[in-house]
Amino acid sequence: MGAALGAVAAQAQLIDNPDWQESAVPPPPAFDVKRALQIEMPAYMTLKFGIDPKTIVITPDGVVRYVVLGWREGSNTVNAFYEGVRCATAEYRTYARSADGEWRMAEGTDWKRIDERNSIYTYELSRQALCRGRAPRASVTDMVRELKRPEILLY
Repeated sequence: MGAALGAVAAQAQLIDNPDWQESAVPPPPAFDVKRALQIEMPAYMTLKFGIDPKTIVITPDGVVRYVVLGWREGSNTVNAFYEGVRCATAEYRTYARSADGEWRMAEGTDWKRIDERNSIYTYELSRQALCRGRAPRASVTDMVRELKRPEILLY
């Protein structure tokens, strides 16, 4: 019971702490399109999105970092985005982008609200796999399991 109360207290600090600071962001991780687990998107979307599960990391400050890939059916062009989601505040941030295998750091990006629909794939990814309410899922393994179960989603 003590461990459960400690976890609740730690989560409350991530949500309610006005002095919260994001930990240092490491360089973008290597990714492989062949490992991508597809994100279920609304039927009207023509772009496909997937996440390389080997790039998912849950940081001690409550941020889930990952590389998400975007492509069009039948195209060889793949765009990659190195991002972070903060489930506690329902926000996301882009750290870097790549369209040709070379990362370009996104300078001066701020945290944005996920529900403003600036990024539908980020909304779907956080809802389907990364977050459970206002907290990251317990482990990367849990996140990957949820991505592999799109049949339980209802639109």
